[in-house]
Amino acid sequence: MAEPFIDGGYTKFSGLGKMTIVDPSNGEEVGSVPAGGAAEVDQAVQSAGGAFPAWRDTPAAKRGEILARAARAVFGAVDELAPLLTSEQGKPLKEARLEIRRYVHTLEHYVGLAKNIRGGYVPDLDEDTYGLIVRRPLGVIGAIVPWNFPTTLLGNKLGPALIAGNVVVAKPSDTTPLTTLRIAEIMHEAGLPAGVFNVVTGTGPKAGQALAQHPHVRKIAFTGSTPVGKKLMALAAGDLKRTTLELGGSDPMIVCDDANLGRAASAASVGRFFNAGQACLAVKRVFVFESVADEFVEKLAAKVQKLRVGPGMAEGVMLGPLHSSGGRDLVEEQVQSAVDSGAKVLAGAKRPGGNGISEKGNFYEPTLLLEPSRDSRVATEEVFGPALPVWRVGNMEEALELANSSIYGLGSSIWTADLNRASDAAERIEAGYTWINSPQVVYDELPFGGWKQSGYGKEHGIEALDYYTETKSVVVRRAP
Repeated sequence: MAEPFIDGGYTKFSGLGKMTIVDPSNGEEVGSVPAGGAAEVDQAVQSAGGAFPAWRDTPAAKRGEILARAARAVFGAVDELAPLLTSEQGKPLKEARLEIRRYVHTLEHYVGLAKNIRGGYVPDLDEDTYGLIVRRPLGVIGAIVPWNFPTTLLGNKLGPALIAGNVVVAKPSDTTPLTTLRIAEIMHEAGLPAGVFNVVTGTGPKAGQALAQHPHVRKIAFTGSTPVGKKLMALAAGDLKRTTLELGGSDPMIVCDDANLGRAASAASVGRFFNAGQACLAVKRVFVFESVADEFVEKLAAKVQKLRVGPGMAEGVMLGPLHSSGGRDLVEEQVQSAVDSGAKVLAGAKRPGGNGISEKGNFYEPTLLLEPSRDSRVATEEVFGPALPVWRVGNMEEALELANSSIYGLGSSIWTADLNRASDAAERIEAGYTWINSPQVVYDELPFGGWKQSGYGKEHGIEALDYYTETKSVVVRRAP
């Protein structure tokens, strides 16, 4: 059984229950971890608090050097880490490799910003008086990370937190903790000081809640569902903790009559079905202009039908299992609701068989639905799986009205050759991220965060450092 990683090493706790980690492709056990709670979280927070003064006082450039070595060590272990990630999460091995590399890329991005954490100077506040704006780290950061991208979404928090001089206690999902634990060990072996990065295993209601309520934790950084994010925000409010919340989404794609339909169809297919559609920023609703709808749908259906479903470790697999049987059941219910509302099934809408697919795996075919009711569940709920609804629209006004009708506002995309129309739509669409004629790639250089019920605060970009530091004003009067 893998143990929590606290104070630079694996820490054994007695008397705890066991959480079994299973392979989503076949239901077989791949490992186990302790079900930690308040006591284990407290030990990790105490370790982090003890490491904070030395890490805070380490020059930013030196922190960058240490983190750079740790990131390179993780990159060097990609052949070990990717299969471990696939076995516990389910995604194809190719996608697992991409995820580990993305984690490293994000850390390296913040290494490059280590010397750019600056304060300010305000002259002539008064006679012989000037002001300083000092920027300091917050302290202990609680990072709560979901199962769909357990390393990428950890890196989004770990990179800016550590470079800013904070220390971190991470709680991975109770179903995908193994890769995170091994990464923590690798980074420590590469020189990250003990206590700077700790990992506690446990469930959300116990370990997650304990982390959110711990009086010595100064910030909670969370990625996950909107309902859980609301609960964590309420818990964090007890101590006025800072929060960064990256929550659910129902991202719209608008395809105009002058769009490059082939490229748009490719972007829709990858944007919806990468990681079996289990991504907050996945394309989840498509609105295509009536005059090109038939051609676009034909191109998209052809791509969807070519996606090979199977176990993540198998050669050539493009779509692995859903992470849990409950997640698949929910997608099936949402798809059936769409069909009942009048949707035409263009692909999928069933469980696959054959080709080495285990009946115990959580597989579901990539599904394309045409014209479900506009108040159906696939239109009003977040669909966290491989099902994509498409609607015909008459013009941009109708497309924007439908796009903005969701409670969510995370990502969005627009496909058109008219950049004036695209620019106007990009300003009007209610989302924190908009791609124009581009696949859904998130860049570390740009701030990322949701509008409405898709979250609060920003990750990525230099702006993320604002959420991991505090500023104070200092007034200096020159001696007479």
